[in-house]
Amino acid sequence: MIFASRDDAGQQLAKRLEHLRGEPVVVLGLPRGGIPVAAQVAHALGAPLDVIVVRKIGVPFQPELAMGAVGEDGVRVAERHVIRASAIKPEEFAAAEAREQATVNARAARYRSYRPREPLAGRVAVVIDDGIATGSTARAACQIARAHGAARVVLAVPVAPPGWEARIGPDADEFVCVETPADFFAIGEFYADFSQLTDDDVIAYLDLAAREHPAPAANRFAAPAADDPPDQNADVRLAGGAIRLAGYLTVPAGAPGVVLFAHGSGSSRHSPRNRYVATVLNQAGLGTLLLDLLTPEEEADRANVFDVELLARRLAEVTSWLRTQPSAGRAAIGYFGASTGAAAALWAAAEPGSGVAAVVSRGGRPDLPVRGSRL
Repeated sequence: MIFASRDDAGQQLAKRLEHLRGEPVVVLGLPRGGIPVAAQVAHALGAPLDVIVVRKIGVPFQPELAMGAVGEDGVRVAERHVIRASAIKPEEFAAAEAREQATVNARAARYRSYRPREPLAGRVAVVIDDGIATGSTARAACQIARAHGAARVVLAVPVAPPGWEARIGPDADEFVCVETPADFFAIGEFYADFSQLTDDDVIAYLDLAAREHPAPAANRFAAPAADDPPDQNADVRLAGGAIRLAGYLTVPAGAPGVVLFAHGSGSSRHSPRNRYVATVLNQAGLGTLLLDLLTPEEEADRANVFDVELLARRLAEVTSWLRTQPSAGRAAIGYFGASTGAAAALWAAAEPGSGVAAVVSRGGRPDLPVRGSRL
């Protein structure tokens, strides 16, 4: 079968997904090629459309051959059999991974510049691409959806090689595909029109879908007013001077304390490990604020990750903001730091008048603030 276009492929794929109509579905397209396909499915199911940003890590001398993939929130997939067969050295893989991760961060920042991530907790995440070859990017996308709390992950594509489900394994709960041709060489050979898309194209699809299925007001990004604290268990945007930082705030009623998570390199507020620790603290009656001290664009520059003074200043600003919130203003505040975030926590806590009750460092770098002559 040859699909006339990605729109055509999406319409055909949507017919295979009719059984999901009426369920709490979020359709997640992989930019860029998966977005037109996903847009058709979202329209047919009357579901919201969002993106999961992932990038293939291509073999240096054969870029179309994936030796892995990286995605949002630090998700990483390595195809070890391809790495071995291609004799890729660890430093070569690391360099390629860093380049693709920087692209992921920049694209995610652009796509989400004024729209929130669609919440996935307790919902059915339908992950869609325009086809599957090695499956690396699809696996990374499914892992991200799972980390964000999706109750079920459905991976759906127009075309894939026979036995493609085994390449994904347990990262998806359900697999849907229109065609699995025996002679499979490349995804593009099954499309009459396989034109490349731009970031502007992706944004245009997202804008159109948003008009068809507008997000509830509570899910739109906005800086919270001092007298209007964000709802519990909701993404919030924190004003940090000219920079808007993203956090995830939960404050149980009557919480005696709030723990600020200061993430370091390779982690984020979406980290499953950090979310789990926060959940345990919430169950014990403590509030938590999982905070990203850098924007995605800033994270692409590794120098920022080790700029402890910058991280500490951001942490202090957020602490001041938190004290203005009625839900947490009277609670004791503590820092939970990891990696360079631990150094920032120590630095911020040492500032005169910080009033920070405790600092916990998990595998952190307490030597960094000492080197900066802060302690």
